[in-house]
Amino acid sequence: MMTSIVVLSAVILTVAYVTYGRLLPRLFRIDPNQPTPAFTMRDDVDYVPCNKGPLLSQHFSAIAAAGPIVGPILAGAYFGWLPALLWILVGSIFVGGVHDFASLIASVRHKADSISEVVRQHISGRAFVLFLIFIWLALVYIIVAFTDITATAFIDDQVIDGGETVLGKGIATSSLLYLLLPIVMGIVVRFGKVSMEKATWIFIPLVILAIWVGQKFPLDITSFSHLLYPQDTDREAARKTWNVLLLGYCCIASVVPLWLLLQPRGQLGGYFLYAALIAGGLGIVMGGGEVHLPAFKGMEASNGFMLAPMLFITIACGACSGFHGLIASGTTSKQLRTEADARPIGYGAMLLEAMVAIVSLCCVMMLVQDSPLAQNPKPEQIYARGIGAFLAKVGVNPMYGIAFALMAFTTFVYDTLDVCTRLGRFIIQELTGMRGAAGKWLGTLFTAGVPVYFVTQTVLDKDGKPGAPVWRTFWQLFGASNQLLAALTLLGVTVWLWRTRRAWWVWVVTGIPAIFMYVMSGWALLTIIRAEFAKSGSGGSPVGWISVTLVALAGVMLVEAFVAIAGGLQPPSAREPQPAAV
Repeated sequence: MMTSIVVLSAVILTVAYVTYGRLLPRLFRIDPNQPTPAFTMRDDVDYVPCNKGPLLSQHFSAIAAAGPIVGPILAGAYFGWLPALLWILVGSIFVGGVHDFASLIASVRHKADSISEVVRQHISGRAFVLFLIFIWLALVYIIVAFTDITATAFIDDQVIDGGETVLGKGIATSSLLYLLLPIVMGIVVRFGKVSMEKATWIFIPLVILAIWVGQKFPLDITSFSHLLYPQDTDREAARKTWNVLLLGYCCIASVVPLWLLLQPRGQLGGYFLYAALIAGGLGIVMGGGEVHLPAFKGMEASNGFMLAPMLFITIACGACSGFHGLIASGTTSKQLRTEADARPIGYGAMLLEAMVAIVSLCCVMMLVQDSPLAQNPKPEQIYARGIGAFLAKVGVNPMYGIAFALMAFTTFVYDTLDVCTRLGRFIIQELTGMRGAAGKWLGTLFTAGVPVYFVTQTVLDKDGKPGAPVWRTFWQLFGASNQLLAALTLLGVTVWLWRTRRAWWVWVVTGIPAIFMYVMSGWALLTIIRAEFAKSGSGGSPVGWISVTLVALAGVMLVEAFVAIAGGLQPPSAREPQPAAV
């Protein structure tokens, strides 16, 4: 059954790419001969032309993150695998893919500025400022959730059948080696006269070697961590220390030139993640495992969450993600060589991510209903064990299969963390007008510094003992704010298209997805607000007040958009010709 699900899903997504994916460029009037900002504004720091293949790898590795792994696993454990599967397929084809493609094209048509510039030009200056604040808050919570879940992977060991142990400290070693390899690769490509493609095949085996080396030479920071957090347990002190170190890495990585880290890391990470996707899919097709998880577990999960709206915000990046629009309009649009590449990179990468989500869902489908992991899901462990089981079908030792999966998991996250910090820096610079070195470092330190407060907290249960991990506490807020960001982006794109096209298809292609995501994410945030204030009393909690702020920002932006649509519309810009009716 699992094999049929994967094969059928792959067929559906492929058909969507060659049908709906081919319609989108016609509707958006893609012009392959129009010079892109990568050439017209080239500076070899942020604006750098990149070939389609390497840019697809970079974009895919940046957007994937932990979302298509964590979200589907949690949603499957909460509500059953069938609702999760249906939303991944429908959402990625008609909502997420459209969102990503539209964000990329909108940015390219506006000098590769962020989607907030589209909002400024076509809605209002006030909406522009509100949108930037909303984006920055969403980025902070993405950084919090993904940093902590990575730190957790670095400290938790996994005992597999046969008594062998996959060391979390070994995953930490492998991940640090992975961070060094792209830097060396970038130097080799830039100064060694080696093409990016040739360098990829040299360095990919070194990434595989890093997995083996990591388990042989685990990195133990326990002694160092107690210097920083002497009152905490070994595990808690190590978790907090890794969080701080990861955020320090983000500060540095977000300001270095693209050629030194982002481009080679994206190329290397993209191929590594393709390998993880292919290996998992091949293992499933060659036998996979038995499906034990119920297809449908009811409208209410054991933790009190209702299927609507929580399904649609728990599965974030696997079906739709506002974060993708930030990547598309923040870094990818500055490297796009031709508008024709927007279809495989914008729409195609989202469908690839949907397949990652489906493979992740298969990992949780194998869990027996009353197993500890099914009752208290730990996504990184479920994913690693599932991929390890799938790889065992093709002859890979389960120990190295699990290490490979954990390495892939942290690779997804690394690529997101420093990109988020870079994007947060852009936003602070836009808000303050500080474009020089001072603005660069202020924006970077502020964006990476605020999450330090959250990731160094110890979440306590009702008995005063360490309870749920920090990332779990913030996951629902991340999902809701992320999906509301997607709604706001689709709203901005819809206003832009209507003001420049006046075509009926605008309301179907981008308008309906915008409304759907607005309703579900707003509903989810109101649910979070009610729960947080009930738990914390009249004073509320940081999560509750942040949720109130996000709802207020989104509400004002919606009003601004209605005014822009209904009010006196300005003539379309010279860049956007009046089309014939579609």
